[in-house]
Amino acid sequence: MKHADFAIGTEFEICTGQRWRCTDMGQRSIVAIELRSDVDEDWFHGPPYPVPEVVFDEHDIAGAFRSAEEHILDAITRMNGGTHPGYPHDVMKTMMEAWLREDARTYPRARLLRSDRVDVSGEILHPYAAESTAEGWCILLYAPYTQAFSTLPERVFVSLRAATSMDFEARAKAVREG
Repeated sequence: MKHADFAIGTEFEICTGQRWRCTDMGQRSIVAIELRSDVDEDWFHGPPYPVPEVVFDEHDIAGAFRSAEEHILDAITRMNGGTHPGYPHDVMKTMMEAWLREDARTYPRARLLRSDRVDVSGEILHPYAAESTAEGWCILLYAPYTQAFSTLPERVFVSLRAATSMDFEARAKAVREG
């Protein structure tokens, strides 16, 4: 879903199967309450709400959907018409294994791993895990267009700007034109 798809009262799901209701909207985020089936409907009346309200940022909103059917159709549309080259099976295996290592699971700034970044050459860098080194944290990266793995010190990675859809389009065009 997109931010514009929400209004106060919009109900939606996320990939964990939880159902939510939008209770407030910000410029780039929404606030919602979880609609739990083990709680009486009276708990969902407000504001103020007697259940916790949770903030959904841009990444969370992108993972929301109104129904399982919408979620599947959206995924098919993105695969067929998107500029992202995707991740081969062996790459996913490498990323998942790295993410499961003890130091990666204890990385204290996991939100940093939610956003692809762009380096000075226009390469898209997908962070998939972190590792602790003697010099500090390093971010493990995968470049989907060149299919290359690399690492950057956390302080260098965080200084790169976040990738946008225009960056993906430009990178895909550059790869096509070789």
